[in-house]
Amino acid sequence: MAVREIRLFGDPVLRAVCAPIEVIDEGIRALVTDLVDTVELPGRAGVAAPQIGVGLRAFSYNIDGDIGYVLNPVLAEVRGEPQPVGEGCLSVPGLWHDALRHPWARVTGIDLDGDEIVLEGDGLLAQALQHETDHLDGMLYLSRLSPENRKRAMREVRESAWF
Repeated sequence: MAVREIRLFGDPVLRAVCAPIEVIDEGIRALVTDLVDTVELPGRAGVAAPQIGVGLRAFSYNIDGDIGYVLNPVLAEVRGEPQPVGEGCLSVPGLWHDALRHPWARVTGIDLDGDEIVLEGDGLLAQALQHETDHLDGMLYLSRLSPENRKRAMREVRESAWF
């Protein structure tokens, strides 16, 4: 379908908890196509539905050339103590800060046929799974920053040309 415009910090859709997908119809199929098209651009590890203005529980990912999607994802398990990991977000362009993330994560969900999907791993995949499921719960990575880093990040947002 199309690469969709990314919604930026301050857009209310980014703060809302997303609704589960109840019926897989042509609209959901088009959403998945748009999510995949949008995440395929260089430098993108994941795109959640609210980032393209849709308040439904779905995201796409692009980790080391492995591109896919998950509908109704649930962060089913994390392992290890949260560690500060350099992180950015398409909805907060130009900022890069250490967010606390578990080193391993598992997400379960379904595909367009209603079959179960399980994604699990460490490194960038674990970080992306946590980051994208946060989006579906109305949370941006800025909330995962230490208080002093969050204060600095918010100042950077206010001073950015896009805000």
